[in-house]
Amino acid sequence: MKTFWKNHPTLRMVLMLVLFVLAVVLVVSGWKMTGQLAGLGIMLVGVALLLAVLAIYNATYQD
Repeated sequence: MKTFWKNHPTLRMVLMLVLFVLAVVLVVSGWKMTGQLAGLGIMLVGVALLLAVLAIYNATYQD
């Protein structure tokens, strides 16, 4: 899997950018729903997407 990300840096950057923007939008929109359980769920999905972006970024630097 690490060789795929090393061979396709443009795809990696575009995917990370799209996921990052989507994650920030989800976290902010969930934050605006203070007091509702759905807002918490939306924020958790946003945080999971941020972790996915971090995993994609780190995939290129694994041994």
